[in-house]
Amino acid sequence: MAIRSTSDLPPPKRRREIAVSEQLVKGTVIPVVLALLRDGPRYGYEMVQNVNARSNGALEWREGTLYPVLHRMEADGLISAQWKDYETPAGGNRRRRYYALTGAGRRELARRSAEWKSFAAVIGDLLGRVLNIGAISKAGES
Repeated sequence: MAIRSTSDLPPPKRRREIAVSEQLVKGTVIPVVLALLRDGPRYGYEMVQNVNARSNGALEWREGTLYPVLHRMEADGLISAQWKDYETPAGGNRRRRYYALTGAGRRELARRSAEWKSFAAVIGDLLGRVLNIGAISKAGES
């Protein structure tokens, strides 16, 4: 298993201007964690850095938000955790807790992915209809 470093992540792009509500972010943590772990084990801080970089900072994950979710997911059997030693750049040794998907976690990822796709399609359709109707009304007013 290759251990990824946060230094391997692409540099963050310009920060998005759209603010994402905290409630919406909280609702996406579990499926995003499951998706991140699909490619292999990761440690918590790595997940935080990865999500923040990939979302251009729009989601603004913090460790204090993630760790309670990881513990709950582990208790629910969706992920497993294992401590591993690593060498710091300064030459010292530290430990990191790596999280990995379980079989139940893979099934939950499939379920939540299908659920998210359906939900996003319905909301996108509804918003598209509302926005198109509003655009037509405004065009008729001028």
